[in-house]
Amino acid sequence: MHSPSRGPRRPGRTRSAAVALAAIAAATSTLASCSTDSDSGGSDPSFSERPSPPDTASFSGTAPSVNESAIESARAAASAAASSASAAASSFEASVSAEVARANEAAESELKDVDGQGNAMSDVSMTGKPRSETGGLLAVVVTITNKTDTQASYAVQVDFLDSSGKTVETRFVGAEDLAPGERAQPLAISRKPAEPTLTPKLVKAQRY
Repeated sequence: MHSPSRGPRRPGRTRSAAVALAAIAAATSTLASCSTDSDSGGSDPSFSERPSPPDTASFSGTAPSVNESAIESARAAASAAASSASAAASSFEASVSAEVARANEAAESELKDVDGQGNAMSDVSMTGKPRSETGGLLAVVVTITNKTDTQASYAVQVDFLDSSGKTVETRFVGAEDLAPGERAQPLAISRKPAEPTLTPKLVKAQRY
């Protein structure tokens, strides 16, 4: 007995395989199309190349403006300069004898009740002292000469003026118990910074 022939079944299997391959190809094509559409930058991208600005609603306070920062820096610099000048003046004056310091205090007290320029302007003169000798400070030598024929004490007021003529600082110096013809040369020292430049002015001189 002969085995049945399988020839008639081959066309059916071939067609089934072809259909399957066609379906796979169609599915692959659809997936590729979806992937391409998604990657091509559609109307609704999933990210942005430009970062979003921060949400300032959560910030507290306000940031200083450029001008405010500059003003604060200038004030800090001026304060530091003034402190430095004051410290330098204190150090320089520390070399002055206690007797001279006491005379200066007495001069300030004496001039409180003096009206006008006082009675001894002709006995007093001023000359500048080199800054190289004062640590960069503005200082003037006040020359007091007793031009009378009796012993006398002197009180002198020196003002330091800015470029507009306004008094920004006042210093007092004095000399006690000068004999006739005797001379004293106390220093009037400004505690202000070197800039802006100030001008010393002899304001009062009282003999007592």
